[in-house]
Amino acid sequence: MFQPLIRFGKRTIVLIPGLVLTYVAVKDIYPVIERRVPDFIAVFVTYVLTAYLLIPASIRLFRILIKPKHIPLYSTTPDGFACDPVNIGLVGTRDEIIAAMTAAGWYVADRRTWRNVVKMGVAIFLRIPYPTAPFSNLYLLGRKQDIGFELPVELSPNHRHHVRFWALTYTVDQRYVDHLYFWQQKYHSETPDRILWVGAASQDIGIRFIRHNAQITHMIHPDTNAERTLIVDGLHKAGVITKQHTIKAGSPYKLRNRVLGGYMIADGDLIICDTKSYSLQPNS
Repeated sequence: MFQPLIRFGKRTIVLIPGLVLTYVAVKDIYPVIERRVPDFIAVFVTYVLTAYLLIPASIRLFRILIKPKHIPLYSTTPDGFACDPVNIGLVGTRDEIIAAMTAAGWYVADRRTWRNVVKMGVAIFLRIPYPTAPFSNLYLLGRKQDIGFELPVELSPNHRHHVRFWALTYTVDQRYVDHLYFWQQKYHSETPDRILWVGAASQDIGIRFIRHNAQITHMIHPDTNAERTLIVDGLHKAGVITKQHTIKAGSPYKLRNRVLGGYMIADGDLIICDTKSYSLQPNS
């Protein structure tokens, strides 16, 4: 009975700082900029300062004061909002994970630098290929992903399959020790050098605005189960999987995405695949 009221209260608390900062930006920041540059530049600069600096800073301050509590069934944004569900796991060394995904046709994503972000923006605008386009950072176990892979759908990075992986070896944040233990209990590696990498797989299907700060980001296809199946089937087809099993991490659930109008569904299962063990050959 009270859950809808609680959700409404939480969303209102998040919305208020954004409205206040938007008012400040229009009333105080825009007039200062507008006196120095043309109107369209002033609007753009005000938007960038508000959406990418002021609002994120206020929300992150809020998250420092009020810690998010969630079971490790999904990753979170830097602001602490629920994001891509954790739905797949690969067992192996880092090199074996890369070799397996590459054999299945996937590309290792570039690091998220300003240069690569600009390159991705140009590729989206001009609809030209960028198969290793960078990801935004999502967090699990108190840290961003250790590695990411993507599979282009069209010429533009607007549409792509992608998956982020976190190695279950450590956590820099003691608040997430229980989360690390949760996943380690779900799977015991037979050898110390071959570890479990938990992943969050999803598909980008377009560009939308983020509801709480008006930033531009990718829209995610709601069916994350289908995305997991795509990866697992591709790995089997490439012949790089030795065995597979499914664990029940939680009950089926639906996540309200941070993107306007977006949501994601997950069945609560984690499909774990053991990659083939091999020795790296030196480059010739």
